[in-house]
Amino acid sequence: MPPPTRRLTLLLATLLTSTAFAAETLTVYSGRNERLVGPLYKAFTEKTGIEVKVRYGETPQLAATLEEEGAKTPADVFVAQDAGALGALAKAGRLQPLPKDLLSKVDARFRSTEGMWVGLSGRARVVAYNTAKVKPEALPTSILGFTEPSWKGRIGWAPTNGSFQAFVTALRLLKGDAAAKQWLEGIKANAPRTYKNNAAIIEALGRGEIDVGFVNHYYLYAAKKDKGEALPVANHFVAAGDPGALVNVAGAGVLKGTKKAAAAQKLISFLLDAQAQKHFATETFEYPLVPGVEAAATLPPLSKVGSPDLDLSKLEDLRGTLKLLQETGVL
Repeated sequence: MPPPTRRLTLLLATLLTSTAFAAETLTVYSGRNERLVGPLYKAFTEKTGIEVKVRYGETPQLAATLEEEGAKTPADVFVAQDAGALGALAKAGRLQPLPKDLLSKVDARFRSTEGMWVGLSGRARVVAYNTAKVKPEALPTSILGFTEPSWKGRIGWAPTNGSFQAFVTALRLLKGDAAAKQWLEGIKANAPRTYKNNAAIIEALGRGEIDVGFVNHYYLYAAKKDKGEALPVANHFVAAGDPGALVNVAGAGVLKGTKKAAAAQKLISFLLDAQAQKHFATETFEYPLVPGVEAAATLPPLSKVGSPDLDLSKLEDLRGTLKLLQETGVL
């Protein structure tokens, strides 16, 4: 047995090592699914040695959970599917400011005006359509056109999806609550089929179950990567400036009160480095947000998508949108 002094030294070394190891484990609440971002969390651990413990879920539900947990949350980082959820948490005082060198990696329109969150990748709202059943020239140039009776029984949507709810929030901000309610009621009158998410809508389009569906642009490219270019589905980009042309972001923020802010910022910085941005471009077919990293060649340039002029930080009123969706019977 080692002498007392030696035993004490060994014990202290063990305690210090255990403490250091615990400090190098991050808890992430991820509103982005494991297929899309799991490889990046793994790559971060391989590069830094910082373990990442992930709780996956739908962005709106995770945001609500974080508000309920408050200061007692085990989460250090929130990775959200859309800016609205991040804005809601920032407004509730649940996020802490990010350093300027991290924020400045992306254009100002893709980050919090108050520095509370930063965008990681861009996604455009589109109308996907079955190319065997719909001619592109027959598609409305505005998302508002799909309330016409000619689209009855032909539409698919996913009202519980976070990106759809963020779009409705944008519609409310751009056109007013009355117009958003009128649109929701108009689409509902056209007897749309309801799906659990964007991927399910693309699958339904491929089967010819519906003619058009409201989705994010990249789901089509992911489906074609899996099922081949013969999939009879294409994306329709509505007119520039239309609410249906919204470019939202997946983004991240650091939870207020975490004792691991430095490690949390390292994770977000990694997700904005070239390796991760190229992953978004080539593997998930999203728009990289960091200058110098090109989007997939199959995508129209982000500058030509024509997202409406809207501060993404204002997509924070999730409660108001959920209330409207409930009032109209959509949820």
